[in-house]
Amino acid sequence: MFHTLHEECGVFGIYENHTAEVAKTTYLALYALQHRGQESCGIAVNDDGVFTSHRDNGLIPDVFPAERLQKLGKGNIAIGHVRYSTTGSVNRSNAQPLVIRHIKGNMAIAHNGNLTNAAELRREYELKGAIFHTTSDTETIAYAITNARLHTPTTEEAIEEVMSRLRGAYSIVVMTATKLIAARDPVGFRPLCIGRTEDGAWAVASESCALDTIGAGLVRDVRPGEIVIIEDGELKSITTNCRDKGHICVFEYIYFARPDSEIQGVSVHKARLRAGAFLAKEHPVEADIVIGVPDSGIDAALGYAKESGIPYGLGFIKNRYVGRSFIQPTQGQRESAVRIKLNVIKENIAGKRVIMVDDSIVRGTTSARIVNLLREAGAKEVHMRVSSPPFISPCYFGTDIDSKENLIACRLHSAAEIAREIGADSLGYLSVEATHQIAAGADCDFCDGCFTGSYPARIPAAATKDKFETKMGRAKKV
Repeated sequence: MFHTLHEECGVFGIYENHTAEVAKTTYLALYALQHRGQESCGIAVNDDGVFTSHRDNGLIPDVFPAERLQKLGKGNIAIGHVRYSTTGSVNRSNAQPLVIRHIKGNMAIAHNGNLTNAAELRREYELKGAIFHTTSDTETIAYAITNARLHTPTTEEAIEEVMSRLRGAYSIVVMTATKLIAARDPVGFRPLCIGRTEDGAWAVASESCALDTIGAGLVRDVRPGEIVIIEDGELKSITTNCRDKGHICVFEYIYFARPDSEIQGVSVHKARLRAGAFLAKEHPVEADIVIGVPDSGIDAALGYAKESGIPYGLGFIKNRYVGRSFIQPTQGQRESAVRIKLNVIKENIAGKRVIMVDDSIVRGTTSARIVNLLREAGAKEVHMRVSSPPFISPCYFGTDIDSKENLIACRLHSAAEIAREIGADSLGYLSVEATHQIAAGADCDFCDGCFTGSYPARIPAAATKDKFETKMGRAKKV
């Protein structure tokens, strides 16, 4: 229920061994990934080297009504994308996938993440005569690949070369006339997995829930630094940029991913249950009912209730026809969405001591509104428990965490002060130590820079959300 925290996007790719309805398959997969981005989306289809694509602002069903989906036609390869902008303004030109027609052939690309050196790379290519049509990092990656492709035998070798120059977070899918290629940055900030259907089609996706939707089984995660190539129905990989097991963003488990996804070998649902159990151990309190803030607070609330022995109850009804409030692009829309989206079940709340579990507090304004909803419903006490540590630092790798002056944990240094600010009787955050244990068994380490200020990769000296609009004297688009 954030109104200031954003995850960048979700990607998907499918390789069939024959001509098939790959656009429709991609549509279904993107529907499953819609939670990762609600500003824009797109699909590109390859039919024997001929690319057909469509992208626009809006949700999947709005951008791709039946007649539009039909126009994409059939093919054997397709890629798709859902987007929320952490870099680049909200306009149609920034929707993905990007289709690039260069001297070595057609290429389409979709990207999840955030480059920390995109501005420097962009400047370099502009000085060589490149003309950019978007303000997203993705076009910078596309230029880097096509530039390297001029002197490399294959697209995957061009990507292999480019990866040594890209800094930051990127999980990408690339489509050429004959191949589906997926790659993940050497740190592995953002998830990316491989699946396969019973009839032998290969798929890559940001989350395994997209594979479930198309009837594909999860094969494995793409390794940090790995390039996966699917051609002629076979999968091979390049691992020269693989360094270690990586540091995935721990917030994938806390909030971003769907609970029915599995990331790095760990169920997201189980990770959130464990977060709630740890919260109950670290911050016990006497109460009558435990409730969760939909959606990602519910699993943690269940874990808290089970560990504490306090009954779990339904506290809020969520309006399913309203998207995630944090993903709304303007402040006014986000504030209005809180009351539109949630309504309290007064019969379960009135006269009771309530433990309310949510996944984070950013500025605190949304939390204050939700606490007030419970007060208005007659709650005797409201004890807030948060299944993540306090945000104290920005993120540079694809999560749009606000600047320090706007983070409530930077303005008010104690949980008691924050509790007073949001109107709660008490407040407890999950510890950093416990956060690292919620995904026990994952074959990776975690990035927790937003909680600790310590990052597994170099961070830029300065960065803004609309960095390409504001650098070098450009006027910001409105």
